[in-house]
Amino acid sequence: MIEVADLRKSYGRFDAVSGVSFTVGRGEILGFLGPNGAGKTTTMRILTGFMPATSGRATVAGYDVFKSPLQAKRSVGYLPESPPVYPDLDVTSFLDFCARIKGVKSADRKSKIDRAIEKARLGEVRSKIIGRLSKGYRQRVGIAQAILADPPVLILDEPTAGLDPKQIIETRELIKSLGGDHTIILSTHILPEVSMTCQRVVIISKGRVVAEDTPENLTARLSSKGAVRLEVRADIRVAFDALREVEGIVTVNPRGNNSGHTVLELQAEEGVDIRAATARAIIGAQIDLLSLTQVSLSLEDVFLELTTKDSVAISEVAPAAIFTPIVPSEPQPSADPPPDPPSPVENAGPKETN
Repeated sequence: MIEVADLRKSYGRFDAVSGVSFTVGRGEILGFLGPNGAGKTTTMRILTGFMPATSGRATVAGYDVFKSPLQAKRSVGYLPESPPVYPDLDVTSFLDFCARIKGVKSADRKSKIDRAIEKARLGEVRSKIIGRLSKGYRQRVGIAQAILADPPVLILDEPTAGLDPKQIIETRELIKSLGGDHTIILSTHILPEVSMTCQRVVIISKGRVVAEDTPENLTARLSSKGAVRLEVRADIRVAFDALREVEGIVTVNPRGNNSGHTVLELQAEEGVDIRAATARAIIGAQIDLLSLTQVSLSLEDVFLELTTKDSVAISEVAPAAIFTPIVPSEPQPSADPPPDPPSPVENAGPKETN
């Protein structure tokens, strides 16, 4: 139903979207995740014909977005992050206005409006002025205009942003009820919403797709890397030195230090079970072992793992971070104090001249 292949959008030398590719099947609800600035909204704007791509290919309901833009646009119902509603109109008048813009035939207009109001559960407020509605109801009005012409594809950008918990649950149930009849791309920052709503997830970071799978498979795949949570009664550096002897540990990250108790999270090589060797190393170093458990990842853990790799790499070389990747051949840090940082004058580039 939706096919995206090597999609790119550049602004000068900056690539907002860089080689994005994914597919969405008929009737499927796809969660489109990524941190702010990852390229989610840009991708959805390209799919809806709101902006052109620099290169690549995108088809919606069989229509090429670039070669057949009008047919592709007719196949899409779009809800941007801020619902495009007129606050001075009542709900029915606004939907009638939208129906005329979308080219709904006059004979079908009333039935389409009634159906959209019923699906979006707006019956109680259909005669009320939109500007007087709660934000949750305004979001529903936005969804109603998206489904008004009964398009095969819905693209929803942050449909639950700013809603209270009750409104989030109601909107989530509404989106789930639309699945099957419509193919849906759902962009959101609320990760539990994805687990409960979407059959499949695409995670994008810095304009590139970093993962595409079901939520269950993503968590299982990263959990298989063997993360272990360790709690000991010892100083952090003492525990770290003991763990250097354990083969298979990739990184050691602190997760808490209180009243002499140190909690560490150990990341192992994929397929390697480090629990027994870790226990032997800790006990052999005369350290009290308080707990040793396998870590099961949530979708939130997966999201952070896949979208914060650059941040982790920076923290690993920061002077205050002692929990660097364990590589036996690496030399120990020097005891000499670090050199003073260069002055701003030394870092400054050449001055511009008129």
